[in-house]
Amino acid sequence: MAAERARFPGRWFREVGWRYIVGVVAIVYALIPVVFMVSASVNATGSVSSTSILPRSFSIENYARLFTDPSFPFLVWFGNTLIVAIVVVVVSIFCSALGAYAFSRFRFRGRRGSLFALLLVQMFPQFLAAVALFLMFTSIGEFAPFIGLDTVAGYILVILGGALGQVWLIKGFFDSIPRELDEAAVMDGATHTQVYFTIILPLVRPILAVTALLAFVGVIGEFILASIFLRDTSVKTLAVGMYGLLDSDRTNNLGIFCAAAVLTAIPVVLLFQYLQRYIVGGITAGSVKG
Repeated sequence: MAAERARFPGRWFREVGWRYIVGVVAIVYALIPVVFMVSASVNATGSVSSTSILPRSFSIENYARLFTDPSFPFLVWFGNTLIVAIVVVVVSIFCSALGAYAFSRFRFRGRRGSLFALLLVQMFPQFLAAVALFLMFTSIGEFAPFIGLDTVAGYILVILGGALGQVWLIKGFFDSIPRELDEAAVMDGATHTQVYFTIILPLVRPILAVTALLAFVGVIGEFILASIFLRDTSVKTLAVGMYGLLDSDRTNNLGIFCAAAVLTAIPVVLLFQYLQRYIVGGITAGSVKG
């Protein structure tokens, strides 16, 4: 008995204890850039050399300059980013859900080929077509300036080129819903539209929440296409505007950049907290093989 008690700590460490160590190391590794960013945002000097992991002084000057300095209109960039993110998320999730429902419930000629073609297109990042899109929207802007270059509407149309990017993930969730529900509703006189909106969509809210969060984060962090299509200061998104601010003077603008990054993270964190109850269930259910 004494020998077993002596061996118990070693056995516990081999089976469970090392997991705690790995978890703590991963948490510390993930928190270091966040802590550094917050520290730089409250540093009055806001320079690279004077910023440390733990703040040596506290000041909200960088946050105040975001709303008072006309050289970088943070609120305009923030508003443009939210408009683009909300429109793209709503339209892309709606289109992806419709496509996923069709591929999951209907059997038609070319179904398998269309699915693999959609998967093949998603393997190539959208910025590979940046030159073609730039030339296309340059020509479009001559006839319809409101959707040309340097317009938020034009940039939204460019991003919506990948509106079907979540079809595979949502289709996996649709496949996990029994077809008997559809058949019972049809026997009661329901149309496919009624089945989709009144029965299926309420059941797939978890995967819709997950894909909405992924799309929202992706739009906020998108930089390459935004830097090509949004060149005027009044139509820039946060990614492009704050990069230009940091690139112009990395030494003196680091604090302002980090303050903007902290404020930008707030909508993402709030959305994550609101959708948290759906995330685990949506990801696991969406991995079911169709």
